[in-house]
Amino acid sequence: MAYEESGRDRPVEPSSGVPAAVLENVFDDPAHGEPGRDRLGVHVGWEFLLLAGLAALGWLLWRADPDVLRGAALRTLLVNAVGLGLLALSAGLSLRTAAPNLAVGPVAVAAALHYAEQGDRGLAASVGSAAVAAALGGLVLALAVVVLQVPGWAASLAGAAAVVVYIERRSAPVLVQGDYEPARSAVYLFAGFAAVAVLGGVFGAIRSIRKLVGRYRPVADPARRRGALAAVITAFALICSTVLAALAGTLLAANNPGPVTPDSGLDWSLLAVGVSLLGGTSAYGRRGGVFGTVLAVSLVTVFLTYAPERGWTVSLWAVGGVAFGVGLVVTRLVETFGRPRPGNLDKLEPVGDGTISTGWTMARSQPADNWPPTLPTPPASQPVDPWRDPRWEDGPRRWDADDR
Repeated sequence: MAYEESGRDRPVEPSSGVPAAVLENVFDDPAHGEPGRDRLGVHVGWEFLLLAGLAALGWLLWRADPDVLRGAALRTLLVNAVGLGLLALSAGLSLRTAAPNLAVGPVAVAAALHYAEQGDRGLAASVGSAAVAAALGGLVLALAVVVLQVPGWAASLAGAAAVVVYIERRSAPVLVQGDYEPARSAVYLFAGFAAVAVLGGVFGAIRSIRKLVGRYRPVADPARRRGALAAVITAFALICSTVLAALAGTLLAANNPGPVTPDSGLDWSLLAVGVSLLGGTSAYGRRGGVFGTVLAVSLVTVFLTYAPERGWTVSLWAVGGVAFGVGLVVTRLVETFGRPRPGNLDKLEPVGDGTISTGWTMARSQPADNWPPTLPTPPASQPVDPWRDPRWEDGPRRWDADDR
């Protein structure tokens, strides 16, 4: 059943001979976004540019120091890419649901400090307790977002402040006590990260799943509640986002031979969100690419390795700021060229009551008993009396006969 676009969504019966699947491709539920299917061509084009940039930067790194791309150095590089990739996935998952989580950086630093202090208890105990704490924190964040109906960035920024208070209780760097070496399984870790990112992008390209995940994205007043299903999906995404950030921090701490420095971690939040935007995820939610996250993470990781080889001193704030700025431009491109084709709306035609319908639908005709009655029959004209004609008057005319 299609819909007329008017003040209220009123069903219009399709004309005969048009299958329902055709109308499904033209109209979505008007209460939850734009009608039609999102276009993916802009993501394909942008991901091709990311691939070309990664190939060029990788070649430059190979010329500067070929040993970085061999043996143990390459495995360390891959683990660093997985750590950044988990952070980008956590930020991208919250962005897809239109509830950006800015606490991912502080959560990662807090998890790294926890692993550095408790790593000697074993990997399962230290990582498991950090994941449980992150899940509970994500649940509190999710309840604040979906129950109060407040922006995700605002609630997560308040949550980030609470995590920073926990971090600031340590005044000195903490040496890692655990003996876990993720570099031994670097290839498997990177393959697993790439598989999760690509499969998530593939499923996110399906219109029904994309519409479901992005249901929290506002289409009118952003303060209006989007329904129970949108709240559940957004809450689940925020919990998973916080847990992924904790796993990323643990992995980065285990891969770093030096101590873990207690800092705010907001630079990691900026970098994570910037890389996710750089990969093609829209800052407005819902829309995103397929291979963009893997390519953007690889590009930034290679650059962070290449910069010291050239003697450049760059901070995470600078890299994250550039990625964020370019990502905002990508968001504008995605929202402009990724929305449904305008041709789907060109077939809309006005109907008699001022609403709009497609050429495949027809307005319902009025019943016969509501037609207006026929015009009344005019009365028959009276015949003229020939004996009252002035020609037959034989007497003199009266003085007022001329309407004086």
